[in-house]
Amino acid sequence: MITVTRLNGTVFTVNAELIETVERTPDTVIALATGNRYIVQEPVEEVVSRVLEYRKKINAERPVQNPIHGFERSNP
Repeated sequence: MITVTRLNGTVFTVNAELIETVERTPDTVIALATGNRYIVQEPVEEVVSRVLEYRKKINAERPVQNPIHGFERSNP
């Protein structure tokens, strides 16, 4: 989840997993997979930065997968 600000100053939280597009028109518009659209005060670059920080935080909590697990060679 990321926190953003509507044009009227109301702060709210958006599920970053549902964001499909963020565009400048000239206001920043966040479009979700649900069809909802939000116009926010933050510039596009700030919204993208917040989504990236959210993703880093979420992925940092996952255990690292061994990409060759199950494919190790055994010496005869």
